[in-house]
Amino acid sequence: MPAPAITLDHITTLYRTHSDDLTRVREHMRHHHNPDHTPQLDDIEAEITYLLLRHHTPRNVVQIGTHQGWATTWILHALHDNGTGHLHTFDTTDHAAAHVPPHLARDRWTHTQGDVRAKAARIPADTDYLFIDATRNGWFARWYLHHLLPALPPHIPVSVHDVFHQRYALPFTEGALLLTWLTNNTTSYFTASAARAPHTHQALRRTRALLGMDTPIHPGHHNPMVFFHLPERPRPGHPTRPPARSTPVHG
Repeated sequence: MPAPAITLDHITTLYRTHSDDLTRVREHMRHHHNPDHTPQLDDIEAEITYLLLRHHTPRNVVQIGTHQGWATTWILHALHDNGTGHLHTFDTTDHAAAHVPPHLARDRWTHTQGDVRAKAARIPADTDYLFIDATRNGWFARWYLHHLLPALPPHIPVSVHDVFHQRYALPFTEGALLLTWLTNNTTSYFTASAARAPHTHQALRRTRALLGMDTPIHPGHHNPMVFFHLPERPRPGHPTRPPARSTPVHG
């Protein structure tokens, strides 16, 4: 059964539904923030990740790329609040372990260190949420577009970071290849990127202000992540159309 489309209306509803819990998590993340580290996930895209995880209540979340554990902590907060779900992370380092609160990680998090391409057998076959924030190189995008995504269950939520720091993804980057793949698979995406979707970005800022969430946790403001549902039978074939024609969902 296809999941509801990720739209502005849907995300706005989730903000209102989970406002109390999200306010509490935001406050924890504010105190958790280490000023010596630069979080890779900006506030709005982190909140959307939390809200989608709360909505879908996944059993197995896979995160590729953990850096210092900022996004990992957001994800674990959602699983903790759901009371169910396990996070499987993959990174060439184990830096995140030193920065994730133990009470969130306990019995809820398994980290695999190494190149995920060599460790792909450890990705659960029944993964039901995929979060990617790793290298932006085209070779890595080709790997997960051609090998990982076609092996995962259809319709699961997927989010990929670092796509829209600008209005358009730069040629030959991960973002450009992903957008072409989405177009070839007739799959829409949602983004709160200030550069790509300024009206959506402003609408979410207004919603957050009404809910008392307008004080930044950290100064990042690009929110370049894209969110989409995996198509029924993804075609991993070679790109045939330009990435700029992929269609954002505004609600």
